Parts: sequence; C-alpha cells; structure tokens
Amino acid sequence: MTVQIFGIGEPAWRLTFFAAIFLSLAVLELAHPRLDRPELMRALKARRWFTNLSILVLSSLMLRVIFPAAATGVALYADAHGYGILPMLGLPPFVSGVLAFVILDFAIWLEHVVFHKVPLFWRIHRVHHADTGLDLTTGLRFHPLEILLSILWKSAVIMAIGAPPVSVLIFEIVLNGAAMFNHANIRLPARADCMLRRVIVTPDMHSVHHSAEPSETDTNYGFNLSIWDRLFSTYLARSKHPPETMQIGLQPYHSPVPAKLFWSLLMPFRKI
Repeated sequence: MTVQIFGIGEPAWRLTFFAAIFLSLAVLELAHPRLDRPELMRALKARRWFTNLSILVLSSLMLRVIFPAAATGVALYADAHGYGILPMLGLPPFVSGVLAFVILDFAIWLEHVVFHKVPLFWRIHRVHHADTGLDLTTGLRFHPLEILLSILWKSAVIMAIGAPPVSVLIFEIVLNGAAMFNHANIRLPARADCMLRRVIVTPDMHSVHHSAEPSETDTNYGFNLSIWDRLFSTYLARSKHPPETMQIGLQPYHSPVPAKLFWSLLMPFRKI
C-alpha cells in the first residue's frame, strides 16, 4: 500500500529527493563552508560521515521492516476508512493538505521538545546531539529507537487529523530535506538568513540548538517552520559565542568517541 504520483511510488519519490538534496548540500558545503573546524575536515569528518550515514541506513532498514508503507501508508489507511478531523470538516483538498502539513510540522516541533524534556527520551535523542561536528549528516543522525518512536507519534497524528496521503508524502520529503539543510555547514548571506528565518529554520538559527551550553540547547527546536519557537518563546537569535568558538555537542563527550558507530548505537543504554 503506497502513494502513487505519476506512476511512481512513495519510496522512489523520497529516495530521489533525498539524493538530490544530499548531493546539492554536500557540494555547497565544499564550495561555501560556514566553518573550517577539524571535525568538519579530513579524517574526523570521514569517520563522522561513516557513522552518521550508517545510523541512517540502519534506521531506514528497521523502519521499512516494521512499517513497510511508512507514514503515507498510515494516511492511506485513514483516508480509506474516513478517519480523522479534516475529512469531517469537508474542506477543499488543497486546504486540507496545507492544514495537515502545518499540523504535522507543529507535531514534530512538539515531539522534539518532549525528547529534550523527558529523561527517558533524552537518553535516545542525545545520540543526535553528541555529534561534535555540525553538517548535513548530523541531520540524519537519529538513533533507530528515536525513528521508531517518531513514526508512532506521526502515525497517531495522521490518523487523528485524517491527513491526505499526498500531503503526508510532501511533508516527509520536506522534513527530511529541511533537516539536512538546517544542519548543513553552509554560509548564507546575512540578509538572506534574516529573511529566511522569519519563515523557515536556517543553519545559523539551528546551530544554536547544538551548542554545548544547556541554556542554548534548550532553544530553536524547529526543523522546518520557525514560527513555533517564536510562538512558544523558545527562539534564540544568536549564541553568546561566535560560530568559530561555539562548542558543538554535549559537554561530557568532546572527543572523537561520538564518531564511533557502535558507541553511538549503544549510547542510550549508558549512564548519563
């Protein structure tokens, strides 16, 4: 059970957009890097990329085994059975699609906050924050357990609102691309960053969230739309440290250790 657009299934659409966005950002990181720090260069970068991409592959394989149709399959099921609030409202398809996209974006923002605030979930989410560098692969470094919990949460929201399947597919593609973009080590012109962050989360905005300062980590939770942090007073424009000296990661783990694959996979089960 999958969404078909122009005869192409959901996995193919997602993989195509993922590859295009990943390659584009990788080229931009090489051509216009925001920072030239050791963890973003040469051997350490290669180890980080191997670990982060390996975690992505493991998470994707697990998700496809447990949820073969992923979030779009849940949306198709809800649509076929008339579940959810949006179908009951009788709104035009475009309006329902836009509302579903915005609601799902808020749901992901809320999920992110919960993963920081609830100790059990933070044990899992800190795998993402342990990365000592910040580039597009950090946006893919989520422990398989976090991916599993995330799809369960998204599925519940999709069923509750009756999100249109195509809207869910578009949201999943945008969310994946936005996560890579706002973690990317790319430099945007100051004016462009200022204008963009009024609507979406930019790399400079999200980098504050990866600061080793706990007070700064507790800000800028958004992955796509920036409105939620502004509405709920979790927005911080800048770190108190300049980008060149701001420590990235978690204070107890400022070493090459988080670049190790098995160490990262076992991190949720270690003492904090």
